[in-house]
Amino acid sequence: MHVIALSEATTQMLDLVGGKAAGLGELIRRGERVPEGFCVTTEAHRLGVIPTAEVVAAYERLGAGPVAVRSSATAEDLPDASFAGQQDTVLNVTGTTELIAAIETCWDSLHSDRATAYRDARQIVHQTVRMAVVVQRMITPTVAGVLFTANPLTGRRDEMAVDAAAGLGTTVVDGAATVDHYVLDGVPRDDDTGCLTSAHLAELRATGERLQAHFGSPQDVEWAIDADDVLWLLQSRPITSLFPLPPRTGEPLPRVYLEFGHVQGMLQPVTPMGMSTLRTQIAAMLAALGVRVDIVDIGGRLYGDLSDLARDRSSRRRLVKLLAVDFGPRAQAVMQHVLADPRFAPTSGGARRGGAQGAASLRTAGRAVVGILRALARPEAARIRMFEAIEQMRVRSAAPADLRTAADRLRFVQAQDSDDSADAIMWPIVAGMLAAALPTALLKGVAGPHEIHTVLGGMPHNVTIEMDLALWRLAQGAGDHRQLLLDTPPAELATRHLRGTLPDIGMTTFLDVYGHRGVAEVDLGVPRWAEDPTPVFAAVANYLRVTDPRQGPDQRFQRAAATAEASLTALVARARRRRPVRGRIAGFLLRRARSLAGLREAGKFAGLYPLRETRRQLLLIGADLHGSGLLDQPDDIMFLTLDEVHAAVHQGVDPRGTVTARRAVHRRELRRRTVPVALLSDGTDVETVLPARPAGDGTLAGVGASAGRVTGPARVVHDPGTAHIEPGDVLVAATTDPGWTPLFLTAAALVTETGAIMAHGPTVAREYGIPAVICVPDATRTISTGQLVTVDGGAGTITVH
Repeated sequence: MHVIALSEATTQMLDLVGGKAAGLGELIRRGERVPEGFCVTTEAHRLGVIPTAEVVAAYERLGAGPVAVRSSATAEDLPDASFAGQQDTVLNVTGTTELIAAIETCWDSLHSDRATAYRDARQIVHQTVRMAVVVQRMITPTVAGVLFTANPLTGRRDEMAVDAAAGLGTTVVDGAATVDHYVLDGVPRDDDTGCLTSAHLAELRATGERLQAHFGSPQDVEWAIDADDVLWLLQSRPITSLFPLPPRTGEPLPRVYLEFGHVQGMLQPVTPMGMSTLRTQIAAMLAALGVRVDIVDIGGRLYGDLSDLARDRSSRRRLVKLLAVDFGPRAQAVMQHVLADPRFAPTSGGARRGGAQGAASLRTAGRAVVGILRALARPEAARIRMFEAIEQMRVRSAAPADLRTAADRLRFVQAQDSDDSADAIMWPIVAGMLAAALPTALLKGVAGPHEIHTVLGGMPHNVTIEMDLALWRLAQGAGDHRQLLLDTPPAELATRHLRGTLPDIGMTTFLDVYGHRGVAEVDLGVPRWAEDPTPVFAAVANYLRVTDPRQGPDQRFQRAAATAEASLTALVARARRRRPVRGRIAGFLLRRARSLAGLREAGKFAGLYPLRETRRQLLLIGADLHGSGLLDQPDDIMFLTLDEVHAAVHQGVDPRGTVTARRAVHRRELRRRTVPVALLSDGTDVETVLPARPAGDGTLAGVGASAGRVTGPARVVHDPGTAHIEPGDVLVAATTDPGWTPLFLTAAALVTETGAIMAHGPTVAREYGIPAVICVPDATRTISTGQLVTVDGGAGTITVH
């Protein structure tokens, strides 16, 4: 089948007619007004020969007048890949010779540089894509444009947006002319300014409502209005850029959701199994602090529902300040905006906290006061108790040796509960964070934040720093194997290590201690370094490129520690002269911070032990289900919930369809580069409605998190497992977690899009004495690898040269 009428194209024929033709066929069957046309199918493209006779016959049936010839690839107009503007369209084609040439142009555009790059970015295999071509009777519009059935700028689903211009719609989609922009919020308009009348806008909104209801998702619609004032639809495809909506609650008032994942250095989607574990753990951790927050899965990311806290008269007064420690200034800015919104005004009901919860909060407060004061009074004893508790957790997390069947293993996994040693681990960490945070306010007017950041550099007792330095020592001991480690791809080195065919460089010993770690390590569904040490070998190669001993992380850490101690002495002396009481208190807190703040990483490090064992047991269950034909591969189990695993193990329920669907969504979300800091229940990305920052002069503004000033080439990194960092590079990333920190040992400075001053990345940057600027919106897109940049951690700026 080489040529078919456009009205015969269906979504079931996607492989034959491509995305655009399938969508147009659906519109025709729904009774929408679409220019008549036909489709040259992918079968003709596969054969590589234009079926000239069939094309000419179909063209003559259209009247042989001017036509529009448009690409319709099989990977086009899909829910996660629009290919907007990536392949060619030829307008006002007249005559069979021009038509055949236009079809060839569309075929050739499948392999253009821009289309190839677009597929590469979305990991679409080139050989699997075919090109169909749509030929339609040409509409000569007086005005044309694009309708979005949800606001693509803010994400609001109750608003539509229209861009329109006189003449052909290509001036709108190509950005070649100034357009009129309209936002349709459901309120009738009575002004006719611009190229569209209020009647046109009302018709477009009604059309958008029909199309969205039919296709089941927000649509990007191309349209044209002819000289007879008739509206024609030229295309309807999903809007691929929208972040998923929060789950519906049915409540009249909006709800606000704050993104929690970046606190752990995660913006990638969490696997379904990991999500179920994390939701429980985070809710339990917050409950231990006397805070109740529902953890919600939105787009595979962890969001906390802060609506009740925002509407509670007591909680809202301290909410913005509480966000400073872990969430940072971007989260504080959006929450200030939300608290000023009348829809989030305090309510008489307050937060959902009954008498039992209030009593629990008081008990928690009592334990917190005792635990924090105890740690501040005797920090060394608190550290000893903490590491004893962590060792007990490690030992207790091991599964018993008598687990034999999938049912046995599942019972073990389901029986995992919180540890009773939480206080011994939690309160020394909180004490250290408070001791590090409070001096900024106490020393206002005496010392700036950058001075305090210097005092907090080179911090001892940090398990992540100890891990990084252990890996550095491993690299320094490589000896005769140095060239092997530099010249061999990290993935190949990892494979050889796991097979036991790699020379002994100390990797086994390192992984015995730190193999339960990894990037996005709090996600149960993500492999640990012991399973795939590729990122570790990549880091080792980066270390081996450091040839100046003074730039070695061990010496950098020692210098940072020495500078911190000297700065602390000088700062305390100055503060006590100018403000004796505050100076004494700040000095005490800063000394305690140097004893306790490095423990921040230890709590997470401890929690990874039970996660490692749970993952190991789940993969063994997955292997059993794979053996019985219920899973295609063992790690498919990470795309199920525990209840679904129970149904598969005990009832033989086949979950493969569920796994396939969830893997597809997960792959799509992995490609998403930006994640909203906060969402409203109508889909609004709160940050997009904040007042715009003043335009800069090539300087990007963020928040200084580690003092110092460095100029060097930028290195934008999305995947630390394959990152090549040269000494002196400025590491630019969306966010970082402890699995990224081996890269810091080579980098000269750190720039991130999210974060808080006490978060993992800035903390480790201060330990090594490298400048860090966080909360720089769109840093990974604004800055390009190789650009020369100056990072000023004191001023909180990045200058792009």
